[in-house]
Amino acid sequence: MEDLANQIKEKAELAVSQFEERSGGRLDYSPASLDVIDEMLREASDFSNDMPPDQINALVKLMGSYVLHVGFVQHGGVFYWSDEQQQPVLVVGEPDFRIAIMTFGKVRGRLLGDEGDNISFFYVGFSDRIRDAEPGVDALYI
Repeated sequence: MEDLANQIKEKAELAVSQFEERSGGRLDYSPASLDVIDEMLREASDFSNDMPPDQINALVKLMGSYVLHVGFVQHGGVFYWSDEQQQPVLVVGEPDFRIAIMTFGKVRGRLLGDEGDNISFFYVGFSDRIRDAEPGVDALYI
């Protein structure tokens, strides 16, 4: 799983470097930086109908990895691969509790124009659940 963690970190770092100018240097792995991610995805949604599937998939992986890495920086945890969902999942709190998040679906939804897939709101729900978690809790944010 260390290799997966490294891949996610590398993709997150690539997102920071590729979007440095557009973000004004605000991609700093903080929860507040997710507002910038959400804003960029909203802007890109105006052009998503014209993007080839490869470009959409690349953006989803890049931005989704950034969101996952923010979660890891803020809360720690372990990355696993979900064969069922074909994407990474960050699991926080084991063995006392298990709060997990998968980001690619939300990022894709936002990129394709779904305003309900607000990245910051989604992340806050995950983060708050970790802070309030009691032993035995098992939740997946997807």
